Amino acid sequence: MDNSKLLSSLSYFSVFFAPLLVPFVIWLVVDNRDVKQHSKRALISHLIPMILLIAATLISFFQFFPLRQTSLDFMHDPSINTVANPMGFWGAAPILFMMIYGFLFIIVLIWNVVQGVKVFKY
Repeated sequence: MDNSKLLSSLSYFSVFFAPLLVPFVIWLVVDNRDVKQHSKRALISHLIPMILLIAATLISFFQFFPLRQTSLDFMHDPSINTVANPMGFWGAAPILFMMIYGFLFIIVLIWNVVQGVKVFKY
């Protein structure tokens, strides 16, 4: 068994135990060009759902704490504490992003397993 195939495959299979750490370390440490290419592809494929998760978290945060209202507005007008339209786009955005994240994570998971088996097999 070749170590380069094992490391390349490990960078794809790391989606199960250390998605960002293992491909990044392999990409930095190994000198083999093919292993670096596979670890970089695995790292990018692990980053895509993570970026979407961060975006969903930020949107959820800003949905609950709008920027246009100040603390003085809350003290002077008690009706501002109620949400006017809770199910507009911004009300449904966190659920939409979580559904997209789940779908994208399943696709990335399947793609990483297929690539890991392909590298390990050939």
